[in-house]
Amino acid sequence: MSPAAPTVDCDRLHPGLPVPDVAAAVDFYTNKLGFTRAFTWPDDAPPMFAGVNLGHVQVFLERREAPADGAMVAFVVGDADELLAFHQAQGVAILEPIADREYGVRDYMVRDLAGNRLSFGHYIYNQGEPVTIERVDVPLRLEKRLAALLNDLARHKRMSLSGVFEEMILHTNDGVGPHTEATVRHIQQLKRKHGIDYDSHASYRWIEKGAPS
Repeated sequence: MSPAAPTVDCDRLHPGLPVPDVAAAVDFYTNKLGFTRAFTWPDDAPPMFAGVNLGHVQVFLERREAPADGAMVAFVVGDADELLAFHQAQGVAILEPIADREYGVRDYMVRDLAGNRLSFGHYIYNQGEPVTIERVDVPLRLEKRLAALLNDLARHKRMSLSGVFEEMILHTNDGVGPHTEATVRHIQQLKRKHGIDYDSHASYRWIEKGAPS
């Protein structure tokens, strides 16, 4: 009887891509695609191996001949449209135009210098059967600076204020956060913009102006 498979925790993936010229590939990935250089090896000769990073993902570039149709790697990013604009500005040829796919991702595809296919996309959540709901008005009062941040966040996410609240509640119910890392960075900018200098537990200590202490 074969043993049961162990529970495996894996939070990093390092795809490897074959390229005929590692130095040229590193230049293309860093200067055209927006990756950052992690390492090249060896240091004292033309590189045979390299690592380039996109966010938390490190891609290995290895000097060897690629198959005729190349390899394919799909990257999930915070905002595919923003990255596409950068790639187009850098003159990167777009193999497949950006579109909302039936598999729940908005993505596009490019080729690197070795013919490998690279897909960049972000998740979309408008796929599936429509869900009929009924909305109700609820009394709601917010701290002034927090309300300003939420209005800015709703505009940034192209959502209504009600939609942002509903998204947060639904994700809280599932025990997960609703925001990508890019959105979290944007929220930090909004906190500075609106002077929000309190932490997540501050509401327990709030006293409204004019209220008795």
